[in-house]
Amino acid sequence: MRIFGRVRHRPSPTWRQATDRAFSLIGDGRYEDAGALLTRAADLEPWMSESWYNLALLHKFRHDWAQARITGLRAVALLDRPVGAPDWWNLGIAATAVQDWPLARRAWQAYGLRMPAGTASRNGEESVRLPLGSAAVRLSPEGEAEVVWGRRLDPARIEVLSIPLPSSGRRWGEVVLHDGVPHGERATSQAAGSAVYPVFDEIELWAPSPVPTWLVLLEADSAADRDALERLAAEAGYAAEDWSSSVRLLCRTCSESRMPTDDGTGSGATRDPHDQGEPGHPGHLSHLSHHSDGGAHWSPERECGIAAPAALVRGLLDSWVADSPDTRDWRDLEEVT
Repeated sequence: MRIFGRVRHRPSPTWRQATDRAFSLIGDGRYEDAGALLTRAADLEPWMSESWYNLALLHKFRHDWAQARITGLRAVALLDRPVGAPDWWNLGIAATAVQDWPLARRAWQAYGLRMPAGTASRNGEESVRLPLGSAAVRLSPEGEAEVVWGRRLDPARIEVLSIPLPSSGRRWGEVVLHDGVPHGERATSQAAGSAVYPVFDEIELWAPSPVPTWLVLLEADSAADRDALERLAAEAGYAAEDWSSSVRLLCRTCSESRMPTDDGTGSGATRDPHDQGEPGHPGHLSHLSHHSDGGAHWSPERECGIAAPAALVRGLLDSWVADSPDTRDWRDLEEVT
C-alpha cells in the first residue's frame, strides 16, 4: 500500500525503541521526555498512523486538547481501515474537550456509532447528544479515587448524579470528561443476568455545577423518613444522599473489578471482605446505586449530603421535619463544596 508516494512497511527498530521508551516514561509521569521521543518517532515514520496516534495519546494524558486534536487528525488521515479504529475514539474525546461538535460527531460516526440529531449549543452549533444510559465514573483516579453514579451524555461525558464527598472537590450536576475504556464494573447483584454498568475514569472537569454541597446531621427514625428527604429534594430539582449508607470503602483491586451494588431488591448483603483500605494505601470510595440500611441495625443519626442552593436548603429541611416532627430533625448544616 502506498501512502504519500511511499511504500508502507514495518516501523524501524529505532522507531520501536523510541516508542517503547516513551511509554515507559509516560508510566512514570515523565511526559516532557516522552514527548521528545514520540516526536522523534513521528519524524522517523511520519506516514504511519501509529506515530501520530501515540502523540495524540500523550497530549490526552497531558490534557493538551489543541495538540491532541491536531495529532489525532493526522492519525486518522493515515488509517488503513475506515471504521472502528481507536484513533477515532481519542479524536472524539479531544473534539469534545474543545467543543468542536462537528468533528466530535464525525469521529463517533467513523468509530461506528449511530448519531442522532444534535441539539443547538450556545454558539449555534449542534452539540453531540447520544444518551447512553447510566454508568459510574471514578473521580480523581490517580488520587483519593471516588466512584460515583451518573448519566452518560455522549461517549466522552458523564453528568454526576451522586453527591460526591467533600474530599473530591466535585459537585452534584457537574459534567466530567472521561476516558474511553472502562476500568471496572458495578453489577446490581451477583445473580446471572443482573444489570452491569461500566466504571470510567475521569479525565477532567468539563462543566462545573453552580449548586453547592451541604453536610447535615439528620435524626431519622426510619429509612422511610430518610427516603422522604431524598424525594423532597428530587421533587425540587436537586438531590439529597444519605452518605451513612450509600458510601463504602473498597480496596483498589475491588474498585477496579466487577463489584455487586445493592439494587434495593436483595437481602441487603452489601458488605464485602475487601471494603477497606490498607495501611499507607487508602482504598477507593464507592457510592452504591441504592442504600444499604443494615436491616434491624438502623441508626437514627445519619450524615447526609444535600445538593441545593443556599436559599433553598434550610427550607427544604424544615419542610421535611414539618411533615413528621416526631420522627425527624436536623442540625449542624455546613456548606462543604
